[in-house]
Amino acid sequence: MTEPLFRGVLPALVTPFRDGEVDEDAFVRLVERQIAGGVHGLVPVGTTGETATLSHDEHRAVVELCVKTAAGRVPVIAGAGSNATDEAIELVRHAKTVGADAALVVTPYYNRPSQEGLYAHYRAINDAVQLPVIIYNVPGRTSVDISNDTLARLAKLPNMVGVKDATGDLARASFQRLMCGEDWVMLSGDDPSALGYMAHGGHGCISVTANVAPELCAAFYNDALAGQWQGALYGQDRLIRLHRALFTDASPSPTKFALAHLGLCAEDARLPIVACSEAARAEVLAAMRDAGLI
Repeated sequence: MTEPLFRGVLPALVTPFRDGEVDEDAFVRLVERQIAGGVHGLVPVGTTGETATLSHDEHRAVVELCVKTAAGRVPVIAGAGSNATDEAIELVRHAKTVGADAALVVTPYYNRPSQEGLYAHYRAINDAVQLPVIIYNVPGRTSVDISNDTLARLAKLPNMVGVKDATGDLARASFQRLMCGEDWVMLSGDDPSALGYMAHGGHGCISVTANVAPELCAAFYNDALAGQWQGALYGQDRLIRLHRALFTDASPSPTKFALAHLGLCAEDARLPIVACSEAARAEVLAAMRDAGLI
């Protein structure tokens, strides 16, 4: 078996705001904390990074800042998705230009392309930019589900290297591993089911929870990658309530509340995301206590 191109835990980084602007100083502190915590990579400007409400200039600036701060210590997979193929190509091209190691490209949302349309979308990106691409499948947000058959076709293209799978369908992972080949990178996009995903042959997770608990998440994935399943199960039990708590209100507001409670950034989000409810705050604090974070 060859080593996967990307592995372990890669936090889907929040984008901190202050007074309506991106808080670059706080972002740098968050990146440094992640690297010190032992994470295996970084993913800026994904869904958790509120990319939908960033301007194009802000999006590009955050990617550049992440690459500059990481300085080659861990790989950076830059969010670069759009439901317009030309725009996705532009974002992937920018990620390559500033030195990102790969791009995370979500399936086109809202316009709901066919499987052939999805193939054509990613094929166009593959042909336009020489940069590894992780395909992001999150049908709960995009209303389109890219099939294993389509992924198997895309796996034959040189720049399509893997998937972030946020479906929670573990059987799909086993079929995909067999269909796409041993070089295909398989990353979960669902923290609660990532233990099962790893047991089905996954290589890691693009994680929301790692924003709050980088050391615990890194230890969990190190155990899973090493086949130390008892250690991984212990980590799962310690983190499972936090995994759930961070989605008790619209993401990433609970995650930003947790980070604010730890004194790492403000909890400001951009409309239409608002501060999380009191019930969500109570659940987040209880989960952080369970995990030993406070």
